[in-house]
Amino acid sequence: MATDLGELLVPYMPTIRVPRTGDRVFKSECAFSYDSPESEGGLYVCMNTFLGFGREHVERHYHKTGQSVYMHLKRHVKEVRRVTRLFSNLELNRDFNGVDYEYEDEAKLVIFPDHFEIPLPNIEELPALVSEIVSCDAVLNASSPYKKQEADSWEEEIQVSKHARSLRQQENGVRIPPSGWKCAKCEMRENLWLNLTDGSVLCGKWFFDGSGGNGHALEHYKETNFPLAVKLDTITPDGADIYSFDEEEAVLDPHISEHLLHFGIDMLQMQRVYNDVQPCVSDWEVIQESSLKLKPVYGSGYTGIKNLANSCYLSTTMQVLFSIPEFQRAYVGNLQRIFDYSPLDPTQDFSTQMWVFLSWNVIIMLNLSCFFILYNCNQQQRGISPKMFKALVSKGHPEFSSDRQQDAHEFFLHLINLVERNSSGSENPGDVFRFLVEERVQCCQTQKVRYTQRIDYLMQLPVPLEAASNREELIAYESKRKEAEENMRPPPEPVRARIPFTACLQAFTEPENVPDFWSSALQAKSAGVKTSRFASFPEYMVMQIKKFTFGVDWVPKKLDVSVDVPDFLDLNRLRATGLQTGEAELPDLTPPIVIPEDTRAPEIDESSVMQLAEMGFPLEACRKAVYYTGNMGAEMAFNWIIAHMEEPDFAEPLAIPSYMEPDLPSPSFPTISALDNQPPEESISILTSMGFPRHHTIQALKATNNNLERALDWIFTHPDCEDESEAMSDTAETEPNNNSFSNANAHSDSSLSPDQDLSSPRVRDGPGRYELFAFISHMGSSTMSGHYVCHIKKEGRWLIYNDHKVCLSERPPKDLGYMYFYRRLSSC
Repeated sequence: MATDLGELLVPYMPTIRVPRTGDRVFKSECAFSYDSPESEGGLYVCMNTFLGFGREHVERHYHKTGQSVYMHLKRHVKEVRRVTRLFSNLELNRDFNGVDYEYEDEAKLVIFPDHFEIPLPNIEELPALVSEIVSCDAVLNASSPYKKQEADSWEEEIQVSKHARSLRQQENGVRIPPSGWKCAKCEMRENLWLNLTDGSVLCGKWFFDGSGGNGHALEHYKETNFPLAVKLDTITPDGADIYSFDEEEAVLDPHISEHLLHFGIDMLQMQRVYNDVQPCVSDWEVIQESSLKLKPVYGSGYTGIKNLANSCYLSTTMQVLFSIPEFQRAYVGNLQRIFDYSPLDPTQDFSTQMWVFLSWNVIIMLNLSCFFILYNCNQQQRGISPKMFKALVSKGHPEFSSDRQQDAHEFFLHLINLVERNSSGSENPGDVFRFLVEERVQCCQTQKVRYTQRIDYLMQLPVPLEAASNREELIAYESKRKEAEENMRPPPEPVRARIPFTACLQAFTEPENVPDFWSSALQAKSAGVKTSRFASFPEYMVMQIKKFTFGVDWVPKKLDVSVDVPDFLDLNRLRATGLQTGEAELPDLTPPIVIPEDTRAPEIDESSVMQLAEMGFPLEACRKAVYYTGNMGAEMAFNWIIAHMEEPDFAEPLAIPSYMEPDLPSPSFPTISALDNQPPEESISILTSMGFPRHHTIQALKATNNNLERALDWIFTHPDCEDESEAMSDTAETEPNNNSFSNANAHSDSSLSPDQDLSSPRVRDGPGRYELFAFISHMGSSTMSGHYVCHIKKEGRWLIYNDHKVCLSERPPKDLGYMYFYRRLSSC
């Protein structure tokens, strides 16, 4: 028998691999479905790629790749009435309903296409050479690819900084406000780091995955040798993200609370407030409708999603998006086509995993085996477990890749960004949220105005507490609360502020002051105000109620408010009007660039230069590679060399770019805006080193206010502009553009192409009348804790999606939502 089994396997030996360090073994989930060893057909693990496949997909994989040997894993589940201690190969677990189960695992090798089966206990009977190569234990004992990712994450290896104990902080009176931060050397307002020595707020380094900033925090360290910095938006009562420039890694600072207190950030006070804030029980009961007996629903579009350790922010967002027809059309298609065009590793393909996630949610009832997986014989709602999807969409993101609770609003924007990046050459369902905002900025001294337009995907409504309809009740409650606190008595029953929706909308339309406004009419700083209106209305309007804020003491707070959000919304009165008769425009000039007096040659990492030179590349080429990749290391510089080695000036000496660009049109006023909004040369170099044409990168940076991350997205989403960018640059001076949108966009925070108008499919303009069809609610005192659920209106009835449970909603709490989703009403 052993000889026969060995003969069966010998022809396939060259295709069989043993998992090594770094190999990911998918032994718990199919790459194209949510089949698992517990499914009716079990799971087949390819013995070459270690990808898992359900019974429906393993045949397709065999025909596509020719791989014949698979390990078939099957888990038999038995419900038990009584918990007993078993000393056997049975594993005893308890599910979320408190029911006890016995799990018995079975494994065997299967050879396609004839389906020869070799039970694994017989593997030891095979000839020694065969059994050594076919190491099934290595597959069976391999850790989960998701657990492995967690074990290897930097959070597990973080060490205390050698500078933490001896850090000396300057007594310069710097106090950091709880919001409104901006890099001291550029316009970046994200990825900002606070230097713990002198209190400087500067942007982080830009990376090729699209994250980061312009590297001013690192530059500051090189100038001052101040080693430690903390990321501003990560400060919580439990700690913060700290980086040591000297040690070149993330570190711990046991004295972080003292170091932050030096700049006015009291972490101990934050901790006290967190501990004092008790979750409002009524919130949890009302939003989850837990006091009502809700009727579960099953079938297409009613599939729950298991909570993967604080992943409810992801589940609720995906449930809403997958209820939108445009997303269904984009990702639910022909299975065979998806399979044929997927890459060799479908677990890392965004479109494939979106198809898997969405198709199993929408067409789940079309396959009885799928129904068996999701619901046991007692029709308990089990839901799907999107571990593969979560690992993919959160890859490389410091927050979403963790098991911490996150902000559903931030994840929504993150996902739309991923959809945008992966929709090149195909329908982009994210366009249904895309709209134009017209911003009108007025100089208070000259009364002159400037109109600009930018792209947005979400409407953020402020919450004016002063407009509460129950102000007297709130004042009385606050008085009683203070009195109870002084007399050491229990606090009174909380009173929730009731805010009219019209007041939120009015606050959204109010003018706001523009910080650091530079008037081109005065050619100096002045007071300025800004108002925003809709230049277009999207197919679907997403509205966020800004419930989360910071107090002046840096304590994060969630506003306990009720907003009477309407079922029908008319925003037509907020339609932008453009330049009005009698209004005078501000001159199209930008502030003067202060050229630093220090004209020393930039620092170049000579160690990286020598590493490249030792590979045989010309020394001057190595210096250019290190310079144009921002001293990001030999690997990045090597990639630059490969991309530019065919250029005629490849080995010529490095010429440091001057501040002036001779190929750009000369401004009318030489002393004003000598660069005509020219992006930083370092940013241009980083993008051109990735292979993009110089004129295209300049256009992208100008269109995105020199934001590297958004400029990269702009390049990918505007490939047609590449051939036109040089011609547009050459004719900019001789052919004035009368299109106010194009003129405005050149200097606005926008990712819209200058030659794009409202008729483009990228902006689906129409009437501003909407109907509410979904909302996401949050329970808890902070976005970093609590729980999310969503309510969606389908077929005229409201449903509540609470992790794996999907039920008919009896009383949808529309006034307590956090994010609201409206669809445009069809024209009458």
